[in-house]
Parts: sequence; C-alpha cells; structure tokens
Amino acid sequence: MSTNVGERLGKLLRVVPDFPQKGVSFKDITTLLKDGQAFREAIDALAEAVSGVDFELVVAPEARGFMIGAALAYRLGKGFVPVRKAGKLPWETLRGSYQLEYGQDVLEIHKDAVRPGQKVLVLDDLLATGGTILATIDLVEKLGGSVEAVAFLIELTYIPGRANLNKKGYKNVISVIKLDS
Repeated sequence: MSTNVGERLGKLLRVVPDFPQKGVSFKDITTLLKDGQAFREAIDALAEAVSGVDFELVVAPEARGFMIGAALAYRLGKGFVPVRKAGKLPWETLRGSYQLEYGQDVLEIHKDAVRPGQKVLVLDDLLATGGTILATIDLVEKLGGSVEAVAFLIELTYIPGRANLNKKGYKNVISVIKLDS
C-alpha cells in the first residue's frame, strides 16, 4: 500500500472540534464511508496491509469498528465478531471496563465468540490512546484467543496509542491513514 492512498483517504475525513467534549478533535469517518469508491479503497488498503497476517476472525468494537471490521472480514472471507457496549449482546457475555481519553466505558463479548487458540485480528476505525482496543484485546485473550495483529483505518500519530500497545507487547500494529494533527 502506498502512503499516497493513506494521504488521499485522510483528506476525506471531517474533523469536528470539541466533540464529544471540549478539547477533543473528533475524526469523523462518515465523509469517507459515503464515498463508495473511497470506502472500497480503504477496505482494499486494509486488506493489503494485513495480507501477511494469519488469522481466522476479525474482532472489532462498536460502533465505527463494526463498519470497517465487518467489511474487511467480508472482503477476506473471515469471520466477524462484534464487541459491544454493555447490555447490547443477547447471550452470555464477558465484560471489561476501560478508560477513554474523555471518560470510562464497558465492553462485552459473547463467551463463545472466540475459541481457545483461535487466531484473531483485532481492528478498530481509529487508534488514539489505545484504551478501547486494549480492552477488546483483553476480552479476546480472556477467551483464549491469540491476537496476531492489531489494525486501524486511522492512527493519530501525535497520541501515544501505538506506544501504549507496544508497551503491552503488541508490536504488529497496522494502520492505513496516519494523522499527525
């Protein structure tokens, strides 16, 4: 994947200042998703970026991670597992809380979503501090899954999300769009 793809796709994002609270600069992917060609290009770029990773499942947290994760799983012929906010899954769940850059939240996964030893790609739309993805990884690993890589459509390089993942031992971190502000 060329860096030009990431740069071109990055220009399609909308930046919303002070959302969801003052001081946060929200990166809105809906402007990229509504462009059919750009959405396809983004999923194709992710597929290319993870082509060297051996995995069976894509696991992604709600809500924007679903859009990217389900599309990527479909494109690659892999299974997809949603990680949801508390109370949204209909069967027995495993629960984990985590710190957001602007608050705290809880995620859940079905207890039978990942088999012990199953190889998993954990994916989200955006890497900032890494809190959401680390909580997702924790749930996968508590079920016995093996996290083979962590992937993102967007990485905010000015926030230490990658470093936070690396400190926890996750070195195979993949992103398509890198934003430095």
